[in-house]
Amino acid sequence: MPLDNVVFWVFAPIAVASAIGMLFMRNAVHAALFLIVDFMCIAVMFLLLDAPFLFAVQIIVYAGAIMVLFLFVIMLLGVDRHENLREGLRGQRIAGVGVAVGVALEIGLAVRAGIGFGRHAAPSALSGTAEALAKPLFTAYFFPFEVTSILLIVAAIAAMVLAQRKTRAVTLAESTALTGERTGGPQETAP
Repeated sequence: MPLDNVVFWVFAPIAVASAIGMLFMRNAVHAALFLIVDFMCIAVMFLLLDAPFLFAVQIIVYAGAIMVLFLFVIMLLGVDRHENLREGLRGQRIAGVGVAVGVALEIGLAVRAGIGFGRHAAPSALSGTAEALAKPLFTAYFFPFEVTSILLIVAAIAAMVLAQRKTRAVTLAESTALTGERTGGPQETAP
């Protein structure tokens, strides 16, 4: 049995198990750690496919930078709060499953119409290299690439604005009273 097959059958179940574990974790930090394990397993899959650039990008960008950002946001928002797991809208889960099935069918039909399931593209000499990735990305797909990057930036800013906690402003009188309680008596103010 080739070594590639052994590595695949070792890392594929770990990837699937960590993805399932991530979905069922109630603690957000534990879910993020399962996602890191999944990213590492996917990086190994890229290495098995002779794509060293994608292997490095997967580890450096996703398992490194993106997950640090996720963990920072999780810690910033706090994980000690108890989340209400009850549905806010009736039928929300059924609608979500319906949308997910619809998207999966749409992707399947698009793949079938675009490249077909039975045909395989002939591998080029540059497949898996940075040049093979950069050439179409910065020529034919330059405009969609830039639009996507702008949308991601706008989404990140919107998420930060929406996640910002609204705190009540403390008046000077409340601040003085609070400081007086901590020191053991009322604060004297100068006339």
